[in-house]
Amino acid sequence: MSIVVREILTDSDRKAFVNLPYRLYRNNPYWVPPLKKGELKMLTPEENPAFEFCDVAFWIAEKNGKVVGRIGAIIHHLANKKTGKKMGRFTRFELIDDENVADALINTAEAWIKNKGMEGIHGPLGFSNLDHQAVLIEGFDHIASMASEYHHEYYHKHIERRGYVKEEDWLEFRITLPETIPDKVKRVSQIVKERHGFQTVHFTSKREMEPYIPKIFDIFNEAFEGLFSTFRFNEKIVKSIIDKYMPILKPEFVNVFLDGKDETVGFIIAAPSLSKALQKARGKLFPFGFIPIQKAMKHPEEVDLLLTGVKAEYASQGLPALMMGNLYQKFIDNGVKWVETTGMQESNHVAIQSWKSWNHIQHKRKRCYQKMF
Repeated sequence: MSIVVREILTDSDRKAFVNLPYRLYRNNPYWVPPLKKGELKMLTPEENPAFEFCDVAFWIAEKNGKVVGRIGAIIHHLANKKTGKKMGRFTRFELIDDENVADALINTAEAWIKNKGMEGIHGPLGFSNLDHQAVLIEGFDHIASMASEYHHEYYHKHIERRGYVKEEDWLEFRITLPETIPDKVKRVSQIVKERHGFQTVHFTSKREMEPYIPKIFDIFNEAFEGLFSTFRFNEKIVKSIIDKYMPILKPEFVNVFLDGKDETVGFIIAAPSLSKALQKARGKLFPFGFIPIQKAMKHPEEVDLLLTGVKAEYASQGLPALMMGNLYQKFIDNGVKWVETTGMQESNHVAIQSWKSWNHIQHKRKRCYQKMF
């Protein structure tokens, strides 16, 4: 049986590319389907501002006329400029459990990246660190968060079989909240607050948040600049992220922190968990998909911790602990029982240390692989 790999060039091809995971994970209780409209926007040059600084190609693999796999390749010029390396990325690697399909897809992506003059390939990585990145290697019996990934266990085995080696891991945690904030956390938070004059800005509406958005992304760019696979977001990228995430934010679960001079020095952003709601929506908001999502937004028992950022000079001065304590008090006041984190790089020891005061488990691990030509 011959396998045909062809580049996606039309709207119908893009839909086939986006639809494949819905078939691969049908009836899987742990996979959380993204909204199809958002996935299609990421594949469309007119809709995705990252195409302005990335060379991109996507392919689907067909067997007997049926789509059985997909892969994308990205030359991320801003990321390469930052690192000084000539690397290509593979992305959105999904397929049936078939070595021939895996080989055909990976061969295609590697050949395209080599032809662009790159010296190696790594991934799975997306257009940014807020896009699809890494492949799940541990935690297959846990439901994904809306901002994370779920994959079949055979995915990483096909990647490793092709000679790829570990480049970076991301860890995910699940926190079970107590009925009250631990005394140790309260004491540390109070000491930090008094010593440095930190103030917490709380929000009751999205309109109140708007003046702080540029400052949040200034801190984001600074805090994440030294981390793997990151680059500085420009205004168009920031707008695309705001358009994607603002509708699902609950203002009560967003905090901004100021220093004694009223300068913004940190932020923490969480949102009600939509994992089960998105499963019910099945990739579409309409005609009925918005109903379970609206219900999940109202009185969540579980939240996803989406993003945290601290100015470098305050990272070692206790501000992260104060940020966690303040927001978790808000969670407890609102009846939240569990917190899911998005992936944190294994090498980001400061962030990982912040969970030690809480009842937590490290239940998922994702990996980025690399291979030099």
